[in-house]
Amino acid sequence: MSFDGIVTRSVVHELSNNLINGRITKIKQPYKSDLFITVRANRKNFQLLISVNPSFSRMHLTDKKTENPADPPMFCMMLRKHLEGGFIRAINQQGMERVVTFEIEGRNELGDRSEKQLIFEIMGKHSNVLLVEKQSGLILDAIKHLPPSVNRHRTVLPGREYTAPPAQHKADPLTSDEDEVLRKLDFNQGKLAKQMVDAFTGISPLIASEIVHRAGLGDSRKAASSFTDVMEDIRSHHYRPQMIDVNGKEYYSVVELTYLQGKPRYFDTISELLERFHSGKAERDRVKQQAHDLERMLRNEWQKNKKKLKKLDQTIKKSEKALQSQKFGELLTANMHLLRGGEKHIEVLDYYEENGAQLTIPLNPEKSPSENAQNYFRKYNKAKTSLQMTAKQIRETNKEMDYLDQLIQQIESAAPSDIEDIREELSEQGYIKKRIQKNNKKKKKSSRPQPEKFTSSEGIEVLVGKNNKQNEYVTNRIAHQGDTWLHTKDIPGSHVVIRSDNFGEQTLLEAANIAAFYSKAKYSASVPVDYTIIKHVHKPSGAKPGFVTYDHQSTVFVTPDEDLVLRLRKTD
Repeated sequence: MSFDGIVTRSVVHELSNNLINGRITKIKQPYKSDLFITVRANRKNFQLLISVNPSFSRMHLTDKKTENPADPPMFCMMLRKHLEGGFIRAINQQGMERVVTFEIEGRNELGDRSEKQLIFEIMGKHSNVLLVEKQSGLILDAIKHLPPSVNRHRTVLPGREYTAPPAQHKADPLTSDEDEVLRKLDFNQGKLAKQMVDAFTGISPLIASEIVHRAGLGDSRKAASSFTDVMEDIRSHHYRPQMIDVNGKEYYSVVELTYLQGKPRYFDTISELLERFHSGKAERDRVKQQAHDLERMLRNEWQKNKKKLKKLDQTIKKSEKALQSQKFGELLTANMHLLRGGEKHIEVLDYYEENGAQLTIPLNPEKSPSENAQNYFRKYNKAKTSLQMTAKQIRETNKEMDYLDQLIQQIESAAPSDIEDIREELSEQGYIKKRIQKNNKKKKKSSRPQPEKFTSSEGIEVLVGKNNKQNEYVTNRIAHQGDTWLHTKDIPGSHVVIRSDNFGEQTLLEAANIAAFYSKAKYSASVPVDYTIIKHVHKPSGAKPGFVTYDHQSTVFVTPDEDLVLRLRKTD
């Protein structure tokens, strides 16, 4: 992972510069894996994010706004009891390990001085946050409990003594000189990058590969020199926060990565880099966990409808074939005088064909010539009715698949707070059973949907509906008749509204970019986006949620730009 000991050191340095002697004023735990701690320092409010997300464990300053859950987790309540009002006196990293300790001084219920430690262990899926009584070394609580049945050597439970994660017994790269590096590495063995990762604490494969790249094809002494040069920058806190996209895969580092073939994007602080890199990733991971059952159900329904379409197509072909029964009936009627009854077939001149070829018509010998003719006419009428009904079913099935496509896209773009709206819609549409609230408590609903808000570079507000409830609210309730409405052309996506009748081309292109970003074509290039004014947008009677028709539209083509969308998003 990119969050190695070197990144940890850079984050600790940044936090120390901003938070030391700051007062903890607020603690929130909106999600099971994430803590948001507000610190008042140097006449400013800083918000610290500490996340033990299995895939995106990290720590950095953030401007992200989060809602306080109605029922905070017990760990959050414990932190509030012991840490709110306390002062951060020190932030220390354990060597070059990914273990960070916040030394917090406060007062207990009697007003006596109290010292606590908030310890953050960054270990992937085993990451943890622990609150420890400094004097006794006892654990007060942890975000994840680890009983003896899981780990006999290191128990993490309230009342147990805190034990640090097992040491890796690697060398400290910041105190190693060239001779130490030469002793640790076997240059004849090859795979120097892997050897560095195995021999030194806090070095990720990214940094090791960069050191080897800088050394080029030189001798062992040059490789050791390259190593110590990089470590000197880290030791003196000379960082270059950057993110690089290589063929669609993103990497980040606080050390200049010259070996990667991609255009680097630089940031002023490590927190800005981490916020940008993880923006949306952890949220999408959380949504995936919360909405896994919904997405699986929607995809299954979509596949069922696809199979249904295949069967309907087969029905269409059979019905079209049966339509020739009308011709058989008419030819049989015209040649009735040739039949005496009891024939199994009759050959007649097919006057429907230009060449006038002979046509053999099968007959039921047990029926009269007239009854045979009527039987063919009945088959024809049945086939005609079947075609009409099947065509109607195909149209309805296609609409159903478009609706399901739209919901799948909305889940992929949803924030955790949007999932309940989608779940409620699926319940109202009869796809899933309505959830029974525990203790018969009614769900607390906000008075109105909360669409995403953006501000264009010209200062004009742009609204985005990220689910159908928000789409209908944005289009049918908020927007004025002269506002401009945008949607990806023939592609599932969000309703976007420019809240003005007077704006420039820049705002239009930015709003179109937002519409493309919040659509199924998010990762495509040159996405067509239709735009028209609200008075030309209509919701047909009985239509599915979020479905509208529109006319008098124009089309603009844009390529979704995530950086642009993040820059335009309102943070207030």
